[in-house]
Amino acid sequence: MLDFETYLARLPDQSVLCVGDLMLDQFVYGEVSRVSPEAPVPVIAVKREETQVGGAGNVACNIASLGASCVFVGVVGDDEAGQTLAAVLGRLNGRLSAELVADPERPTTRKLRFVSEHYSSHLLRADWERPQPLGAAIETAVLARVEAALPRVTAVVLSDYAKGVLTPRVVRGVIAAARGRGVPVVVDPKGRDFSVYAGATLITPNRKELGEASRRPLADLDAVAAAAEELRRDSGCEALLVTLSEDGMLLKQGGRAAVHVPAHPVRVRDVSGAGDTVVAVLALMLAMGAPLDAAMRAANAAASVVVGKRGTATVSPLELRSRVLPAAALASEEKIVFDAAQLDDRVAAWRAQGLRIGFTNGCFDILHPGHVRVLTRARAACDRLVVGLNSDASVKRLKGEGRPIQDVVARADVLAALEAVDLVAVFEEDTPIELIRRLKPQVLVKGSDYRVDQVVGREVVEANGGEVVLVDIVPGHSTTGILKKSGQAPARAGGPALPAGREPA
Repeated sequence: MLDFETYLARLPDQSVLCVGDLMLDQFVYGEVSRVSPEAPVPVIAVKREETQVGGAGNVACNIASLGASCVFVGVVGDDEAGQTLAAVLGRLNGRLSAELVADPERPTTRKLRFVSEHYSSHLLRADWERPQPLGAAIETAVLARVEAALPRVTAVVLSDYAKGVLTPRVVRGVIAAARGRGVPVVVDPKGRDFSVYAGATLITPNRKELGEASRRPLADLDAVAAAAEELRRDSGCEALLVTLSEDGMLLKQGGRAAVHVPAHPVRVRDVSGAGDTVVAVLALMLAMGAPLDAAMRAANAAASVVVGKRGTATVSPLELRSRVLPAAALASEEKIVFDAAQLDDRVAAWRAQGLRIGFTNGCFDILHPGHVRVLTRARAACDRLVVGLNSDASVKRLKGEGRPIQDVVARADVLAALEAVDLVAVFEEDTPIELIRRLKPQVLVKGSDYRVDQVVGREVVEANGGEVVLVDIVPGHSTTGILKKSGQAPARAGGPALPAGREPA
C-alpha cells in the first residue's frame, strides 16, 4: 500500500529541473455594458488586472507550491515582459531559481486576455510570440545552464508548448545528460513526432495529442491503451501516461497491462494549466522513487484540485493530501483552504443560505484552553466560523526565531478538527486585514485582552453593518507561558505592538 504521508514528508528534500517554453499570462477583468460608438465591438470597463507565470513556468510554480525546489531554465526576450517574468519568478517563496536566457531575436511569449468579470468569459486574447526554433548560440546557452543544474536535482521536466525552446538538440541533450546521471525525465509533449523524446522516463500526452501522434481514432479505453503502447514503443520511452480529462488517466508501461484511474468527481471550473500540475506531481513522485502507477494516482488527485479553481492554478501539499487520503480522514481537512477562490466559493454558498459569517484569527501554535474558549464563543456568535491562520513565515516574523513550534499543516489540522471551526483560511501577511476585507464577516471575534479599537479589521466589519465581539480570556493560558514552563520560549521578534498586558499566543 502506498504510504503517501511518507512521500509528502519528503517533498521539501526534492529538487526538479524544469526546461521549457515560458510565458507571461496577463488578465484584464471588467464588465461589458455597451458597444463602442467607433466600431461594433464591446467596451470593457476595467476592474482589475492580474499577472501570472504561464506555460512551462506554471510547472515550476506547481513544484514550488508543493514545497519542493525547482530550477527553471527557459528563454525570454530582451524586453519588459521578460523582466516582469524574472521578477515574478524571483518572488516565489525562495524555492524557485530561474535561469533565464535572454534572446534579443525574439519577444517574450506573452498572452493578454480580456475577461468579463460577471460571466467569466473571454472576450479577446492578444499574443506576442515568435514560435520558431532557437538559434544555435541560444541552444548552447540553454544546455550550459541545464548541465550546471543537473548535479543538484532529483528529476527533470521538459514542458513543450511548441514555442521553440525545446528544439531536437535541446531535448536530446537534456535527456541524455539526465539519464546519464540516473535522473528520471518527464515530458509534456507537443507535435506528432514523439521520437524526439526517445529515452525519456515518461511522456504525458492528452487524448487529442495521442490521437494526432498515433494517427488513429480513440473511441474507447482499449483504443487509447493500444495507441499508447504503440507510441511508447515507437518513441523509445519507458512509459506513456495519457490524460483523459473527465475520464481520468491511463498508464501504459512496457510489458504490462494498461492501468486506468477514473477522474475524481469534482465541480470543474477551469482546466487551464491542469496538465502542468500533473507533470509537476509526476516528476516529484518519480524523484522520490514512487512506482509509476502510484505517481499517476497522486497526479490524478492533484488535477482534481486545480480544475476546481479559477485560472491557471497550483496545488498545495495539504490540498493534495486531502484528495489522496481515505474519505474517513477528510472531514476536517475539507475545512482548510489556502486558495482565495475556494474561500470565496464557500462563503458565497453560506451567504446564499442566509447564514451569519464570523471570523477570528491567530497563530494557534500550541492550542490551549484560552484558544478553545475564544473559538467556541466565536462560533456561538455566528452560524459559520472562519478562522484566519498565520502562515509559518508570518508567525516567524511576528514571534521570532524558533516559532512556529508546529508548521502550518499541523496547526491547520488541529483547528479543523474542532467542531467549533467551519473553515481555516491560511494567510501570509502579518495581519488578517486583507482576508477580512475579502470575507466581510458579520461578526469579528477577539479575546478581551484587546480593546475594540485595537482589533484589526474593526472598521471593515462595522462599515458593512457587522459587529466586534470580545470574549473573556482564560487567565494563565498562553503559548508563550507554556513554552516558558518547558524552558523553550524563544525571543520575540519585532512586530505589531501587542495590547498592554497581553502575551503572544
